[in-house]
Amino acid sequence: MFLRVFVLMVACVAITQLMNLGLLIAVQAPSTKVYSVGQIANAMRGIGDADGDFLISHPANVEPTPWNPRSERIELALARALQVPVERVRIGFPTPFMQREKIYDRASVPRAVPPASDQAARAVVIIGDFSAAFRRDDGQWTLIDSNHSFEPWRLFVLWWLILSAAAVAPFAWALAHRIAKPIGAFAEAAERLGRDPRAAPIAIEGPTEIADAAAAFNRMQARLNRYVDDRATVVGAVAHDLRTPLMRLGLRLEAAPDALRQACEGDIRDMEAMISATLSYLRDTTKQGVRKPLDLRSLAETVTDDMSDRGASVVLAPGDPVVIEGNSPALKAMLNNLVTNALKYAGSAEVSLAEADGQALIEVRDDGPGVPPEDLERVFEPFFRGERSRNRDTGGIGLGLASARAVARAHGGDLTIRNREEGGLSALVTLPV
Repeated sequence: MFLRVFVLMVACVAITQLMNLGLLIAVQAPSTKVYSVGQIANAMRGIGDADGDFLISHPANVEPTPWNPRSERIELALARALQVPVERVRIGFPTPFMQREKIYDRASVPRAVPPASDQAARAVVIIGDFSAAFRRDDGQWTLIDSNHSFEPWRLFVLWWLILSAAAVAPFAWALAHRIAKPIGAFAEAAERLGRDPRAAPIAIEGPTEIADAAAAFNRMQARLNRYVDDRATVVGAVAHDLRTPLMRLGLRLEAAPDALRQACEGDIRDMEAMISATLSYLRDTTKQGVRKPLDLRSLAETVTDDMSDRGASVVLAPGDPVVIEGNSPALKAMLNNLVTNALKYAGSAEVSLAEADGQALIEVRDDGPGVPPEDLERVFEPFFRGERSRNRDTGGIGLGLASARAVARAHGGDLTIRNREEGGLSALVTLPV
């Protein structure tokens, strides 16, 4: 990649230098503007047709220009040609672009000598742009500027610069595309990894640097997946193996007094339920499911209709279809957990779907007691129960919301909850479309 970028940059510089060489050869030498004092005097007196050579205006006042030897000499000639005192004429010269106006010390410069005759005065030559003013007998001013038209050689240079930019643009585009394409590919891969950790690896192709970076990214993705799988395997093995000592403990309690046996059997059942919930949670959050386009509204209708058929008070707000790419069983389990949680604490649930800013929004609302502000984030911790009695019938196991958020984040989205101002709780799922 380094070699290709280097070659493109050299080619771009070579094309630019060739265009500059062509400009040096083809450009015409600029013609010098030469005016005589006689022409200016005729224009000021309105003699002849001077519209093409000068720009004439009649301002109310003309500010004096800083003194310089050239202006003094030409003012004397112009006054002699017009047959007026020198105080009634003024002449100045524009400061060249990006240059400072020169300041002269009048004491160190000899005074200019007026022309010997009218003919000599009218023959004085002015080279370049100027601005001359003449105060008429009525006190009004006549201002004459040299015509600052766009000269042919300047127009030629302008078109040549446009042509040079057009000639270099393809090389610049190719260079920018070659540099930006790998970055875009890695950005897409990172986004895909955020949505689906089990996504296919990046194709290892292109220059050596890009292939090495793609291979490193794929190794990182594989290590992350192995790390998650190893943790899930350990936790699942521990949860599974706990069933054996619980079974032995239950057998040993058969000879215990009835009151002790019943209390211990209740605790054993709670522990078995927690182990089953843990294994289910690990299975739902670590298994690799097939992702394909699906309609979230149809999925939500399946969940709400099934619960309504069982007598639950669940309502799905009407709306347009919302299509995303995802794992249907996992998303269905996520929605089922949220609706079940609302039914458990409020006895009713309202589900709505929408699409905004490239995000699919699933909101489950209820009219229950809500959650204390300090617990709004803790409810997503595994085995945390908002109902502090630790009664499984009222507080559940504490994995429903944790599992739902895990599914949302595995799809590149998130799950948040908030207390509604009108009372109750709102669970909002955002998923990329």
